[in-house]
Amino acid sequence: MPRTNAVVRVLLAAVVGVLLGTAGMRPAGATESPAPLGDVRRVVFVGNNWDGTADVLAPGSFERLGRIDVVPDYDERMREITTDPVRLAYFLAIQQEIGEGHDQLVDDMYSSRDGRLLVVSRPSFADVVGISLASKQIVWRFPVAGYRSDHMAMSPNGRRVVVSASTADLVHVLRVRDGKELGRFPSGGSPHESVFIDGGRRILHASIGMVYSPLDQPEADATKQERRLEIVDARTFEVLRKYDLRKALDERGMERTSTAVRPLTLSPDEQTFYFQVSFLHGFLAMDRASGRITRVVHLPNLVKDTPREQYLLDSAHHGIAMNPAGTKICVAGTMSDYATVVDARTFEHGKLLKGGLKPYWVTPSWDGRSCYISWSGSDKISKISYRTGRIVQSVRVGDHPQRVRNGYVARSLVAGL
Repeated sequence: MPRTNAVVRVLLAAVVGVLLGTAGMRPAGATESPAPLGDVRRVVFVGNNWDGTADVLAPGSFERLGRIDVVPDYDERMREITTDPVRLAYFLAIQQEIGEGHDQLVDDMYSSRDGRLLVVSRPSFADVVGISLASKQIVWRFPVAGYRSDHMAMSPNGRRVVVSASTADLVHVLRVRDGKELGRFPSGGSPHESVFIDGGRRILHASIGMVYSPLDQPEADATKQERRLEIVDARTFEVLRKYDLRKALDERGMERTSTAVRPLTLSPDEQTFYFQVSFLHGFLAMDRASGRITRVVHLPNLVKDTPREQYLLDSAHHGIAMNPAGTKICVAGTMSDYATVVDARTFEHGKLLKGGLKPYWVTPSWDGRSCYISWSGSDKISKISYRTGRIVQSVRVGDHPQRVRNGYVARSLVAGL
């Protein structure tokens, strides 16, 4: 889609106006790839958001094994959108406000345990699709409630995925094999990150509120919709607990700090949550049982002269992952264009790694020795050693890589990727 003309800008302003009027023993991430089923090869999937593709990499060599088109139905979807004025208005608003002027074609992705299916959330199309890795065709499609799909999480047994429906303030639970909805649960404004915990019995979920609002000063924080950090029963979808993050921050003397939880990770025993929040250069540690903030980790702010209004969707930092031993935390310093590894005992950071522009996601490698980070502004990803805190390897990928996930491809299909 070309950049907006005058008519499009009017539609964009209308949608934003409506949205503003409604303001109201392993760590998380390491279990994202369940046990394999059958003869499969381990791979790394990289979602290229503006390309609408997913690169398939070999974990060791970073060799590109193939590239999957995740929008083979692009023309069909665009015909639907352009003939529906309301959907078109939302599409353009998402494109301009969240996509930085680009279509958002792949946010998140997971492969099935047998390595034959890739499940992808596609924000601009407000759906989730299952793509056959054999035929490269869509075998099922689930339109989410509202007008945008976002982050996902896969259950430890690989049978379910949850997907955030950004504008509907809820999270869908889908069956991997056919995309059937098994349930849903409520969230706050702009549902975002979800992680299966307690062996898959519960889901830790966070919503971020209106990160595309122009009202970014702390005094206007209450206008950015409800932000939630909650635990949900993965069987009944009942919300079991809501954390009062505002109270927890105030008790630490952080009255002007946002409550919008961004990416998060967990200690190996899942009793400590480590998470980033909007505008904070660093991260917080929270005790699961008490809900208290136990540690505030400040990391270097290299853009002190940049106004908050120019932060990318309020993200000072966006990407965090603890290693399986619980000793190191890999962090993406998004606005400052660096990555670093933090010692989880002393909370001192290592070398600031300037491997690219706009780092936007961190994932532990399947063996826990490294973390993968996407440099979305440089169209590449890097492998960082938890032990040394240095970049081991980098590779070019598609346009605007964001989510990076461990997964599988059936060995019989690798050559055809």
